[in-house]
Amino acid sequence: MARWEDRRARRYGPARAGARTSRASTQSVRFLIGLIVAASLVTFYAYQRWNAPAPTAIVGKAWVIDGDTIEIAGTRIRLEGIDAPEWDQTCTDAQGKPWPCGRAATSELKAHVRGRELTCNARAFDRYKRVLAVCALPDGSDINAWMVQQGWAVDYGFARIYESEQAEAEKSRRGIWAGSFMSPSQWRQRQSE
Repeated sequence: MARWEDRRARRYGPARAGARTSRASTQSVRFLIGLIVAASLVTFYAYQRWNAPAPTAIVGKAWVIDGDTIEIAGTRIRLEGIDAPEWDQTCTDAQGKPWPCGRAATSELKAHVRGRELTCNARAFDRYKRVLAVCALPDGSDINAWMVQQGWAVDYGFARIYESEQAEAEKSRRGIWAGSFMSPSQWRQRQSE
C-alpha cells in the first residue's frame, strides 16, 4: 500500500504533493513563533513591574497595620530589618501566662507614631510587593530601631541592622523579652502548616 504522499503525488503531480505539508509546517512555525513572542512580552512586563525601582522617599501620616507594617497614602510599607509578632500571636510573660504580644506591638507602634508625619526611605520591594523602608519621625528618630529597642520587634534579616538595639531590649527584659516567645517567622511558619 502506498503512503498518503505517494498517492497525492500520483493524483496531483509532484509539485502539489508537498504543498499541503509545507503550508501546515509554515502555520505551525508561525504559531510557535507567536507563542514565543507572547511569552516573552508577558515575562518582560512582569519583570519590569516586579523590579520597578521603589520610590526613594515616602512622606505622610501612617496608618499602622501591625507591628512592622504601615501604610502611607495607599503605599504599603514593611519596616525593614525588623520582625514584630503577628497580630494574633501570643507570648508568655515571666509568670508563664499567655498574653497578646502581637496586639501589644501594634498598639505600641500606633502610640509612638500618633498620627505624626513619617519619612520612609524606601530600599526595595519584598516578595509581597510591599515597599521595604526605614521610617523616621519628624525629629529624625528611626521607628524601626525604636520597635526593636523597646522589645516590640526582633532584629530580622541577614544584615542584622538592629542587633545592638535587640541586645539592649533583651538585657533590660523589655516587651516580648520579659517572658518567652516564638520568633514571628517561626510562628508564621507553624500557622501555615
